[in-house]
Amino acid sequence: MTDDLPLAGRGCVVTGGSRGIGAAVVRLALAQGADVVFGYHSDKDRARTLADELGAAYPDQRCVPLYAHVADTDEAERFAVAALGHLDRFDVLVNNAGVTRDTLFARMTPQQWREVIGTNLDSMYTVTKPLLMPLVKQRGGAIINIASSSGLHGIPSQTAYSAAKAGVIGFTKALAKEIGARGVTVNAVAPGLIETDMTAAIPPDKTEFLKSLIPGHAFGTPQDVAHLVCFLASDRARYITGQAIEVSGGLVV
Repeated sequence: MTDDLPLAGRGCVVTGGSRGIGAAVVRLALAQGADVVFGYHSDKDRARTLADELGAAYPDQRCVPLYAHVADTDEAERFAVAALGHLDRFDVLVNNAGVTRDTLFARMTPQQWREVIGTNLDSMYTVTKPLLMPLVKQRGGAIINIASSSGLHGIPSQTAYSAAKAGVIGFTKALAKEIGARGVTVNAVAPGLIETDMTAAIPPDKTEFLKSLIPGHAFGTPQDVAHLVCFLASDRARYITGQAIEVSGGLVV
């Protein structure tokens, strides 16, 4: 590791890596010296474009996109095995895949509930389980789980999402205590309102209202989150574990 390349030589696996926060993490991890395998689900073309772009920018590093249906146990295990096969070593897991299906709870369908819980919370099991023991056996590494301010504070019309992300935080704290003695850190990052496809769908009048609630009157960027994720993935954060760190611009203080 060097100051300029804090992730040099490390192998990273990132779920939900083709867009938004996930893509920002993939970009920054490569810029900081890592080899990266990232998962995608619904947008193969975007994933391939990102991989081609970064492969050209960092020809001596690996940037491999793989299909990943993280809510399915068998599919997630296949993704994990394939990801390990593309890396000389494995050091960092970023559980980023997630979906929202915002609606009032009284109107929520069982399918919407299952989809949100399956992708956001069940994936903590399906993805982390097959990738955990390699980190434990080498007695070192980092797991970073992307939670949300919604999981810390609760957001109306996001009961399923809030429940799932609160579960992610509980999972993070418990696992950190289980494997801390093995030299593996486990932390959660809880973004607030970030400029992604999700916030782009918010009506303009509501967007301005939400910005008014933030001290800086602006949404964050995926890069704001990625910098924290990559810090937690590096040796600089070796004494930080079991934390849920909010990146919300002071939306809730």
